[in-house]
Amino acid sequence: MKLPGIDDAKKPKIWAISYKRLSRLIDSIIPNYAPYADIRIIDRTFDDALESARELERAGEVDVFLSAGANGAYLRNNVTVPVALVKVTGFDILLALVKARQISERIAIVTYQAISPELEEVKQLLNLDIEQRSYSTIDDAKDQFQSLAAAGYKVIVGSSLITDLAEQAGLTGIFLYSPNSVRQAFDDALEIARIARLEEARRERLNTILRHLNEGVLAVDMAERIQSLNPAMEQLLGVRSESVMGKPLSEVAPELNLSHTLRTGTAELAQIEKVGHKTVAVNRIPITEHGLQTGAVLTCQDSTAIQRADRNIRSHSRPRNFVAKYHLSQIIGESPAIRHARALALQYAQTDSTVLITGESGTGKELFAQGIHNASRRKNHSFVAINCAAFPESLLESELFGYEEGAFSGSRRGGKAGLFESAHTGTIFLDEIGDMPLALQTRLLRALQEKEVLRLGSNDLTPVDVRVIAATNCDLKQKRAEGRFREDLFYRLNILHIDLPPLRERREDIPPIAAHLLGEALRRVGALHRRDELVAALLPRFEHYPWPGNIREMENVIERVTVLCQSSDTMEAFSEKTLRMITPELFVATATPSTGEHPLSSLHNLRQDSETDYIEQVLDKCNGNHVEAAKILGISRVTLWRKLKHSRNGEKAARKT
Repeated sequence: MKLPGIDDAKKPKIWAISYKRLSRLIDSIIPNYAPYADIRIIDRTFDDALESARELERAGEVDVFLSAGANGAYLRNNVTVPVALVKVTGFDILLALVKARQISERIAIVTYQAISPELEEVKQLLNLDIEQRSYSTIDDAKDQFQSLAAAGYKVIVGSSLITDLAEQAGLTGIFLYSPNSVRQAFDDALEIARIARLEEARRERLNTILRHLNEGVLAVDMAERIQSLNPAMEQLLGVRSESVMGKPLSEVAPELNLSHTLRTGTAELAQIEKVGHKTVAVNRIPITEHGLQTGAVLTCQDSTAIQRADRNIRSHSRPRNFVAKYHLSQIIGESPAIRHARALALQYAQTDSTVLITGESGTGKELFAQGIHNASRRKNHSFVAINCAAFPESLLESELFGYEEGAFSGSRRGGKAGLFESAHTGTIFLDEIGDMPLALQTRLLRALQEKEVLRLGSNDLTPVDVRVIAATNCDLKQKRAEGRFREDLFYRLNILHIDLPPLRERREDIPPIAAHLLGEALRRVGALHRRDELVAALLPRFEHYPWPGNIREMENVIERVTVLCQSSDTMEAFSEKTLRMITPELFVATATPSTGEHPLSSLHNLRQDSETDYIEQVLDKCNGNHVEAAKILGISRVTLWRKLKHSRNGEKAARKT
């Protein structure tokens, strides 16, 4: 083996632990390896050798031990520093047998712990009388010699220790090891030292990284003894690494113990725990090397830092994370009306034409919009939704079309892309389109016609490839007649139309929808086993209730009932008295127009009159509290205000006529 010379300070330290003849053989070869390693010899065996090895280990004065036979096996089991073994080669055995045969035809080979199966085959080929014996202790070896001598064997082949003991017993000893086997052991030791130094350098780099992490990191071995920890973990635990290295983690920080991870080999991620006065997110991860678990690592991060990072991620990624969660197959119901609506939606999904979805509040207009998007060729692109009634006019304009830097006071540096640009190649869903201000309707119409948008404060048009789905619970034809909605925009939006029926017009869908919503709510609180009994208790009321807030209102009612379910284990809690108290709307009789007192009316007007009467009843029950009434009805305060305003305007018009 030819290696370049190494500075003395950088040479690996190799200590050969051997005995007599092997020591002399090693000493004769050391000069050949002196340029590459600092090699020294300890001429001892077993416990004496182990004591010397441990002293060197504690002092950090050794990189690799070199030994052979019983000595080598004993050291490997009791020290942590690598041990390179001097191994017997086939040539060594043949050479020793040739020497032994010159002395006697009957030869014995004594080896540590195991005999060689290969030698059993070889002795047949060589026509030699070879007896193989193994030993575990020195006394055991001496007993073997007495037995062999009694059987007429005069020559013993083995290690330095065996040949020495054989000669003490009056037998002839033939030394088994050759210079080549020692040279191979030195080459192995140098390679082990080289790899160990590379590993040490890698560990040092890793420790440098860990020292600069804000996250606390701690590693243990399979006995849960602490092997390393970084400064962040020291600070969290209030300890110094020197004082806790080698100690069980359960003694240093019992609340962070890794016993379960070490026992099961499974990771535990994002566990929120208290350490001292801090709340931290804890990860416990097993360490596996070459397919075997060798320990575990614990990481701790301050929960406030996680929350801060989460806010930053959300604020930076929001424009690129618009997705549609729902599919048409998830829309529950088999009534003719809802089946027809689903079939239309699936058909419309195959085109890029604008869709107008109409229906009362809570009928699932956005669910259909998302389903159309996910069934279209644009499903892998953005689905951007905005409620046109939720923003003041000036803010809605900048949200939809974006703005350039300096377009107005407080504008973001560098400007901001609007939602139309964010939806490029995807779908934009304009909810509550009927409440869009007239001035913005003009800009929206141009964007739809020209497929271009103009940012506020910019002179450059931006082309956009966007599929538009709009929705409203207003009567756009009436708004158009009143001059509150542009006629040309109405026709631009109303290319493909889906009208979603209210829940009261498809009562056969109430049981499956109620069962599904109740199952989801109960799953969240871990009480799914109660679904059937709750469905049986609620369904009779659900089927006779008009549901002015439709599915959204049903969801709110079920959420209320689920909260009660958490604190009760018996059906007594769902008596009529209790249900009347927590869901009063289910027990309010819906007023219906009397045939003799009112003129005949269209179904639309009849539905509006019934809805208005019911809203007034709920307001009476809530003593005029609009917030509480809106919550019971399952609609927003804005929608409640709009419905009341519309009905009162209608009453004024009726009085004028």
